[in-house]
Amino acid sequence: MTSETIALDAKRPPYMGYAMAAIGAALFASKGILIKLAYAQGIDAETTLALRMILALPFYVVIGLHAVRGMKAKGVPMPDTTLMLRMIGVGLIGYWTSSYLDFKGLEYISAHFERLILFTYPLFVVLFGAAFFRQPIRLKALLAFAVSYAGLALLFVQNMAASGSATTTGTLYVLAAAVTFALYQLLAKPLIMKIGPQLFTCIAMGAAGSAVILQFLATHPVETILVSPSLWGLSLALAFGATVLPSFFLSAALKQISAQANATIGMLSPVVTIVLAMAVLGDTVGGSEWLGAALVILGIGWFTLSERKA
Repeated sequence: MTSETIALDAKRPPYMGYAMAAIGAALFASKGILIKLAYAQGIDAETTLALRMILALPFYVVIGLHAVRGMKAKGVPMPDTTLMLRMIGVGLIGYWTSSYLDFKGLEYISAHFERLILFTYPLFVVLFGAAFFRQPIRLKALLAFAVSYAGLALLFVQNMAASGSATTTGTLYVLAAAVTFALYQLLAKPLIMKIGPQLFTCIAMGAAGSAVILQFLATHPVETILVSPSLWGLSLALAFGATVLPSFFLSAALKQISAQANATIGMLSPVVTIVLAMAVLGDTVGGSEWLGAALVILGIGWFTLSERKA
């Protein structure tokens, strides 16, 4: 490979990273819809989260064992105890604490309203990155955020009146989920760079899944996990389509692009959730809400362009 080819590869935009971030965001967008369908059948956040993890954990165990075999075959050393504890801790922040807060919020507010609040987390990613990780904040990124958040604010106003008296409780739960997920994004990236996205995701999700199941056993009778076949079907869709697949897309994207870029592209998710809420839950969306969605997409495109040029 010539030096010119190496230089060209170095300048090539990480299109695959952007694509994986967008696919992960779209898959994650279905989560709130599936949870709302489950809640409509009378189960609570703890049971739904436990069903999700019971069905998701086998996928992570199989993929994790495959990743370990691959590392051993290549002679790559296994993570030491300190690194393992760091991965477990980050997994508990991102996939237990944040997920639980998000699921609780969905008991009080609509799916698309939840998604809009949750995706304020890019602001926290940028702020925490600058405050604690010495990551720069570019002017173009701030302008892109201003456009995107203007769209989110417009959508927020439109949905506030329809959220009822539980708005404050649900909003606080999901806002706390956004903060913890932003911390996860920043803390996960250096670990992913060290051991790769597959093994990291399996360890992080394995730790979170174990915590979720223990939480359920501590708060519910064991027999309450015996739900209807339709709820098992929804839980399987939630576990694989809205958990396993997007978690690997997210980790793979974080290996190629910055946490800020990944977070901003992820703001497509509220728009996808609105479409799904209309199609599946029968929600209605007016012209001003679509205007807000357009502003979100504009902000995402603007930030992605500035990231590539940088």
